Amino acid sequence: MITQEQVDRILRLGGNGLPLVSLYLPVDPDHSGRRTYRSRLDSLLDRIRPLADDDSLEHPVRLSLRDDLAKIERRLGEEPRRAGTVAVFSCSGDGVYEEVWLPRGTHERVVVDADPYVRPMLAVLDESYRTCAVVVDKGTAQIWEYHLDEVRELEAVRDRVLRRPDHAAGPAEDRVRDKADEVSKRHYRRLVGELKRLFREGGFDLLAIGGHPHEVPAFIDFLTRDLHDRLVGRFTVDRDTVTATDIRDRVRGLVADRAYQEQERLVGEILEAVATKHHATVGLDDTLWAGSLAAIRTLAVDTDAVAPGVVCDRDGLLAAAGVSCPLCSDALREVPDVIDELVKTVIEDGGEVRHIEVESDLRTHLTGALLRFELPPHPIGME
Repeated sequence: MITQEQVDRILRLGGNGLPLVSLYLPVDPDHSGRRTYRSRLDSLLDRIRPLADDDSLEHPVRLSLRDDLAKIERRLGEEPRRAGTVAVFSCSGDGVYEEVWLPRGTHERVVVDADPYVRPMLAVLDESYRTCAVVVDKGTAQIWEYHLDEVRELEAVRDRVLRRPDHAAGPAEDRVRDKADEVSKRHYRRLVGELKRLFREGGFDLLAIGGHPHEVPAFIDFLTRDLHDRLVGRFTVDRDTVTATDIRDRVRGLVADRAYQEQERLVGEILEAVATKHHATVGLDDTLWAGSLAAIRTLAVDTDAVAPGVVCDRDGLLAAAGVSCPLCSDALREVPDVIDELVKTVIEDGGEVRHIEVESDLRTHLTGALLRFELPPHPIGME
């Protein structure tokens, strides 16, 4: 499983003057189709192979790329046995090689640039809500963690259950029922306390509750306000037979639905703020200018959007086109995807990035953002 430490390390990668290869190869062992894993890997590497023999490039650059090609072919030679995407970031000349596993498919892509191409990776991680899944009945509970499409059981909670005797009748039956209900309530209160501890210490984002349909609502009634606000949904399983696969399949759908809802909410918030002239902007040019000024609080990017552009390495200016920087007059460096540069800039400046997969009005604009302050006019030469 990819960790935050790996993500932070990848964001800081660079080739120190040498090119860095970023490669994303989706894998689905059960549905290979007409193009095999190996042929798709070869096809991606063939796109950059000519660079390794380009005499116009300096010898250390060509040598680093050749070593990258050989290393990637060797390391990715055997198809993984689970579905997802393998992502590689390599600059052999600078001793850089990072390989991470992403839990869902992305587009096939290979990019050679001065910096790592991270947008597909970050788009997957956007959906990685750390979710606490609880399977509960009146006397027991199983607590699971779901994150990046993997699950693990954290603990089991078991309390005393008072069985109702079949022969009880009248007042005796009422007393047994009342006692059984009180025992169940005590179990629910204990479980809520344990969940509050896990959310406090474990960094969970969401809560999902499963079990039999007639028992789950009774436990939900005991949730405190803070836990109820994290509740993403409920699912039906049998506690005695539930497996890790059952948990993953049920919770995956709930988390995906929440991600789409959050995307729709954010796009709506941005468009409404733009309409009311409230510290927001849409469109690539204005969003790049906002990123250049560290003005972006939350960036929304259409997940399929790719746009070439230019970057000023001296003052961080981002633009769709240009030859020299209007701020410092230095030459601008061309990049294959300026949106990727924008994403990294926003993260470095402490902003939030969300990739939008749902069909929305943002698709025609490519990017949009909630801003920290109103943007000044573009410098001359950028309008």
